[in-house]
Amino acid sequence: MSVRVFTDMMGKEVVVNYPPKRIVSLVPSQTELLYDLGLGEEVVGITKFCVHPGEWFRNKKRVGGTKTVHIDVIKSLQPDLIIANKEENTKEQIEELAQLYPMWTSNIRTIAEGLQMIVQVGELVDRSEPAQLLAREITKAFDALNKAATVKRVAYFIWRKPWMAAGGDTFINDMIEAAGWQNVLADRLRYPEISLEELRDKKVDTVLLSSEPYPFKDVHIAEINAALPDAKVMLVDGEMFSWYGSRMREAAKYLSTL
Repeated sequence: MSVRVFTDMMGKEVVVNYPPKRIVSLVPSQTELLYDLGLGEEVVGITKFCVHPGEWFRNKKRVGGTKTVHIDVIKSLQPDLIIANKEENTKEQIEELAQLYPMWTSNIRTIAEGLQMIVQVGELVDRSEPAQLLAREITKAFDALNKAATVKRVAYFIWRKPWMAAGGDTFINDMIEAAGWQNVLADRLRYPEISLEELRDKKVDTVLLSSEPYPFKDVHIAEINAALPDAKVMLVDGEMFSWYGSRMREAAKYLSTL
């Protein structure tokens, strides 16, 4: 084992005993990536939202939620590496843990940055070859994506009460554009609140209701149709639009089907 210095996606240097043997992952999509890169016993802790793979969800130690990490549980696991994300985790908790353990944090708003993360995590956990292969497979899948023949004006809801949708500086926005659509909220930042009345004024063609973090159902289609009778409303798989890890390999095919 040797000591190596890595730079995370926040520009911060991370000193790691290499290769790491006790990893805690605080991000569901990155947990799935670690599994697909061939990690096993090295991953000792995950969040309660890390539902893939099911085997890990059932058997790995859970350290709380992505924004409610139980720091005492993480301390009991004595990790030699924690993998986090700027958006999905809480700044204060990440900073506290970074004082105790090597903390590598991703920052992802585009498909390109997702690919960059995969390659960098591969290097970080001594899985460079499978990570580079995965990145090439994802790139090939997106190159082959059948884009929409007609550019649809799309709104992508992530929450209700209040209604919240994906803005232009999000990974979801990049996925919408990859499908050949136009996000009607591309000029707004992060996840703005918007009323259905405001959305009507934006002449939206299609409303996408994500399966996560809010579990939209068929009943919500009827609710939006009542306010936006000219728009097509669809339930979509939120993991395919927002998980920026190995799930991107399947996401390109999923977008083609829409």
